[in-house]
Amino acid sequence: MSPPTTLPAYSHRILVVDDTATNRQILAVFLKKLGHAVTLAEDGAQAVAMFSTGQFDMVIMDVMMPVMDGYEATRRIKAMSGDRWVPVIFLSALDKDENLVTGLEAGGDDYLPKPVNFVVLEAKLRSLSRSIALRRELEDARRFNQAVTDNLLDAIITIDERGLIESVNPACCHIFGYPAREMLGRNVTMLMPEPHRSAHDGYITAYLGGGVPKILGTPGREAEGVRKDGGIFPLSLSISEFRDRGRRMFVGALRDISAEKEAERRLRENARVLQVYHDEREAENTLAAEILDQLMQRPGLTDPALHYWMNPASNFSGDIVAAARAGDGRFYVLLADATGHGLAAAISVLPVMTLFYDIVELGLPLARVIAKINSQLRVALPVGRFVACACLCIDPGSGQSEVWMGGMPSAILIDRDGRKIREVRSTHLPLGIDEFDWRTAVPESLAVPADGAQLVLFSDGLVEAQNGAGEPFGAERLCAALAAAPAAERLDAVKDAVALHLGMQLPHDDVTLMLVDLPGQAG
Repeated sequence: MSPPTTLPAYSHRILVVDDTATNRQILAVFLKKLGHAVTLAEDGAQAVAMFSTGQFDMVIMDVMMPVMDGYEATRRIKAMSGDRWVPVIFLSALDKDENLVTGLEAGGDDYLPKPVNFVVLEAKLRSLSRSIALRRELEDARRFNQAVTDNLLDAIITIDERGLIESVNPACCHIFGYPAREMLGRNVTMLMPEPHRSAHDGYITAYLGGGVPKILGTPGREAEGVRKDGGIFPLSLSISEFRDRGRRMFVGALRDISAEKEAERRLRENARVLQVYHDEREAENTLAAEILDQLMQRPGLTDPALHYWMNPASNFSGDIVAAARAGDGRFYVLLADATGHGLAAAISVLPVMTLFYDIVELGLPLARVIAKINSQLRVALPVGRFVACACLCIDPGSGQSEVWMGGMPSAILIDRDGRKIREVRSTHLPLGIDEFDWRTAVPESLAVPADGAQLVLFSDGLVEAQNGAGEPFGAERLCAALAAAPAAERLDAVKDAVALHLGMQLPHDDVTLMLVDLPGQAG
């Protein structure tokens, strides 16, 4: 595999946790091309064991897994991390508010819905990388200050009831830039900006006269200080009162929080930039959807051997269907599912459709069709973009049918009565990830009964569609709906079954289903 054209300025040790091998492999390829070191875990329990023996900077965590789910694994990982911040990004098809809240309560730091939008994932990785760097800088500064001050936790300053400074410690001199001799005996207002400088003596007088304290007794209150050079900086201030030989005295513990405030500002700015990016992408989706709808209208989709249903999760679909007959009568059918959504998905999937129709006209073998499309996608797509694909070729003359599956859910071969004959599993990577020769893009020949059959192709949005209880539609419900209806009504039967399962819920991902009639083979 070719490396990305440019690597980011950061590199981290990332633990990827997902019970689906294809998902793990795709994430590993993407992250390694960005320059990260990747370790893979198949479930939450394995992830916890790996985390306990290794040093990781980030965790990308699936939610729904056997043995131990992502929530419990995250709780344990956060407990093992101690004071060290290891951000966890949840990946999940569950997008209800309660799922997001559960993730945050478990210790998650960010969330991405499935299927993964790799552009947004890369942006989040960059943002978290900056946060990690800032936190490490803050931690280094904290350790340095701790070593300098040793037994002193904060800068300490003591004043009398007139507001005059009676004592300061070395940390206080360091923070404000004054030597002790320039502070002792002077009013503490010298360390305050306006309007507090002019009002402070009034605060003390009012309090000593029985008034309500404004800062006294409030731990860690944010305030501002003025250094000797005139610079104003944020500080955390705690003030308490004590008596010394009958005098009422006040002691303040101060800490410079400039670094923390700067880190917060940078985090807010990162969040704002990401929000602007998101809004711009959504505005572009409408145009991309209109263009794709126009391009999808081809005569081959009305072929009597093809029956299909598309149900986008939003106003734009990342799934496409295509069909065409070559000059010799062979029938080619394609179902593709581009990673991500919106304009980025459209850019990924448009070349597939255009190349498919151009190549099919040449009447090439299915392996060459797939290899040519993959070769073009390897050149055209940026790192992290790929297209899961199922492509079928039917030769009506010989009755031979063959299918190529890359990164798609297992197809189902059913007989004339709608009963399942077998599953056709995906044995190849999605298109656009790795280069391969047409000789290795070997399709699978289908053994079709003499009286014919149907091949059922579908995107993962169909079987993963969840009802209000969080239950996926699943392959069993699909097979039951197919077997319960005659051939002419099977498509509508599946639609009805999905609608009944979802109830008032909306699908979280695009749903696409194709039924392709296969001619029988002579015995």
